Amino acid sequence: MLDLPCVIFAGGRSSRMGEDKALLPFGDFTTLTEFQHSRLSKIFKTVYISCKNRNKFSFDAYYIEDIQTENVYAPTIGFISAFKELKEDAYFAISVDAPFINAAIIKELMKSDEKSFDATISKTQQGMQPLCGIYHRSLEKKFLAMLKNDNHKLGFLLKESNTHFVPFKDEDSFLNLNHPDEYKKALQLLTHC
Repeated sequence: MLDLPCVIFAGGRSSRMGEDKALLPFGDFTTLTEFQHSRLSKIFKTVYISCKNRNKFSFDAYYIEDIQTENVYAPTIGFISAFKELKEDAYFAISVDAPFINAAIIKELMKSDEKSFDATISKTQQGMQPLCGIYHRSLEKKFLAMLKNDNHKLGFLLKESNTHFVPFKDEDSFLNLNHPDEYKKALQLLTHC
């Protein structure tokens, strides 16, 4: 099992889905979040769930509630809250809506990471995958500056930092459940796994 903490980002607005995707049923689990927590707990020693309010979940886990900010649903808040909560110098960040990112991808990112990097992030032909990678504490001040400036573009932060991008060819593993049709596709993929 990996010592690096894992943080599942489950605090988004889910505006494109039309309902809170973190709470959608998935596989044998009541929610997508519980599915992610269960499978990632087999890879990482410690898994946290980054969210606005832990009360929306009905299962036991380590939760990191977002620092209080009004009407900001960007992952920026989750990153700041995680750095505040965790003692480690780095953690693995993954989106709740990416249920097919597997142990092989995670281990490849871990193997490619170095302490001198600000981040080690996966990249596919679709582009960078900012919510699948390792973030180092060297980025904490930049995240605080982003919040202060009301700039929440992770892509910009990563391009302006010492980021190591790791290429992956398998697009299906990086399927994000942003729209109802992607959720349906994910449910079909799950039955064929």
